[in-house]
Amino acid sequence: MLLPEEFTTYTRQLMGDERYERFIAAMGETPPVSIRLNPLKTEGYGVAAEWDDGMVPWCPEGHYLKSRPDFTFDPLLHAGAYYVQEASSMFISHVLRTLIDEPVTMLDLCAAPGGKSTAARAVLPQGSMLCSNEPIRSRANILEENMQKWGHPDVEVTNRYPRHFAEGGMLFDVILCDVPCSGEGMFRKDEGAIGEWSVKNVMHCQQLQRDIVTEAWKCLRPGGYLIYSTCTYNAHENEENIAWMIATFDATPISIPTEAHWGITGPLTGDPTLPLYRFIPGFTKGEGLCMTVVKKSEQGALLGARSKGQGARGKRQETLQSSQRPHLVEVDYATAIAYLRGEAIVLPSDTPRGLVTIGFQGLPLGQAKNIGSRANNLYPKAWRIRSQVAHEEQQIIVPLS
Repeated sequence: MLLPEEFTTYTRQLMGDERYERFIAAMGETPPVSIRLNPLKTEGYGVAAEWDDGMVPWCPEGHYLKSRPDFTFDPLLHAGAYYVQEASSMFISHVLRTLIDEPVTMLDLCAAPGGKSTAARAVLPQGSMLCSNEPIRSRANILEENMQKWGHPDVEVTNRYPRHFAEGGMLFDVILCDVPCSGEGMFRKDEGAIGEWSVKNVMHCQQLQRDIVTEAWKCLRPGGYLIYSTCTYNAHENEENIAWMIATFDATPISIPTEAHWGITGPLTGDPTLPLYRFIPGFTKGEGLCMTVVKKSEQGALLGARSKGQGARGKRQETLQSSQRPHLVEVDYATAIAYLRGEAIVLPSDTPRGLVTIGFQGLPLGQAKNIGSRANNLYPKAWRIRSQVAHEEQQIIVPLS
């Protein structure tokens, strides 16, 4: 892996020789593969033994896999039974479990494709509302698909820029700013990220991140938490930005308990006591990530108190509960893949006519209209599997006996 000279020189200086050499060695290794189970849908399910390589230590729903399957051809992925997510990013689950024990309104400001939003919605207390937002329209469509498949009703997907929330007077108890960044943490997984890297882009990202946080801070309730996250290593987008937040706003950094064996690294420059959590390949089993939490001054407000008209306005997820769904028709693997490709399928002769739900291993995939000789496919066109390559059945998660 050929990294930019300016990156290697700066990063070695930032990390120190010993840590840098360990990091560079890990960058030459195959990235770990991980998934996170959906507790809403997978009670009684587990990762198949031939795939399971152990639990992600900071996220009980997270599992490492022994190798990378072709996820496209697993119907249970499309059913929202699990989400393919890089393990370091699952730390958001641990942060929210630590901070939140009562219903809140939460905003994920830059949410696409939905990894951290699905993780958040899985652990937020019942009665919480999550606004999952993505400013870029094409990415917002992907976010909406993933949140619908995840299947929790208390989610609104929006397509707004950060300033629009502030202009609308909306307030939230928790705001996640998983900000656009220079992407250094993706170098091992995406060589395209290497080609796009430059010092100029790092500094551009630093300013963009400050602009986003400034707008987000206006929408944070007194006593609320702002979670700041990047997938990059440099201090400009991490330590320097966090120090800027503390100096600029009435922000108090919040410590999150961790275990030594998780291999999480603290600040690499500036205040060594700053509660900042770095995930560095070679030390943690995952990709590059940096996360921190700051709290807004209470000013007499109660966390979780909602003001009328200040919630998010967006597209509420229309998630049918099991009692509301049309008749569930269990199909085999080949039929499930055909359905997900958008093909007409033939259902058992005793299947009721009209609208039915196509299911695989007990989980719904989508709807079809059964007319007897065949069932017309109602699976959304934008979600369909486009590959026509034949594929053997693979079961990454399975019902437990």
